[in-house]
Amino acid sequence: PLFHTEKERLLQAVERYKKAIHTQKEEDFLPLWAENCENGLISPSGYYIGTESIYRDFLIGKIQAAYRQITLISQRVDVRIVSEEQAVVVFSYSTDCIRRDSGEPFGIAGLETQVYCKEKEQWKLMHVHYSVQKE
Repeated sequence: PLFHTEKERLLQAVERYKKAIHTQKEEDFLPLWAENCENGLISPSGYYIGTESIYRDFLIGKIQAAYRQITLISQRVDVRIVSEEQAVVVFSYSTDCIRRDSGEPFGIAGLETQVYCKEKEQWKLMHVHYSVQKE
């Protein structure tokens, strides 16, 4: 039963991440990340180190600059609990976006890996790595 509870908590963490990508609000995004380590995010646009950089340079500087609206959709979510304190979540994703410059619909798809650690009994992101599937 404990394993299923932890799995559910991790699935909820993924849902909070998807919401934060959509809202792009600091108060939704920053609390998702671990406080006791140097967090990182790898995307096709680069490698971002530290929660502030991930928020400012990636989410605002890249995502918000390119899209006036974005919805992150996850499929086939695979939760791997490594230990009581660490977990890895891998899923296929797609996006439903509206380009900021043209107003045109746009989307990408690929794979995403999220690495979590437990802080104060909550699963927090340490690392995100996503890749875009080539057409």
